[in-house]
Amino acid sequence: MDDERETLTWEAFGDASQDLARVIADDGFRPDLILAIARGGLFVAGALGYALSVKNLHLMNVEFYNGVGSTLDMPVMLPPVPSAVDFSEKKVLIADDVADTGKTLELVRGFIAGQVAEVRSAVVYEKPASLVKCDYVWKRTDRWINFPWSSLPPVLPGVLDA
Repeated sequence: MDDERETLTWEAFGDASQDLARVIADDGFRPDLILAIARGGLFVAGALGYALSVKNLHLMNVEFYNGVGSTLDMPVMLPPVPSAVDFSEKKVLIADDVADTGKTLELVRGFIAGQVAEVRSAVVYEKPASLVKCDYVWKRTDRWINFPWSSLPPVLPGVLDA
């Protein structure tokens, strides 16, 4: 991995979200709902929801990264886990900030597989090593990414930090 970091500003995130939405719309995909992978996917899902006129947003909280470049062995779904029936026969767009290893997206896709009419994924960044090749990608990079929502230290310590 390149030591230099990719930095996404809030302004660039706005551009990325609009670009992704245009590509999705031009592709003819009209999701019934957007499934955000928390936490970074919350921003992406919200922006895409507005741009694509989709008000039906759902959330899956998946823990995988526990530090810069440090992950758990496998991603873990955290409660509350949505009911699979919520996705029944829907066209679902999974939204996340980055497909790094792809393990988180793979877990979420597997969770809703067989329940949905169609599933596609949209990310701001996709890394070459990702197991999942996303349908919609704003930019590809092999660098560590500084996102505007996670670049500054927390105002309050997290549960594990306290």
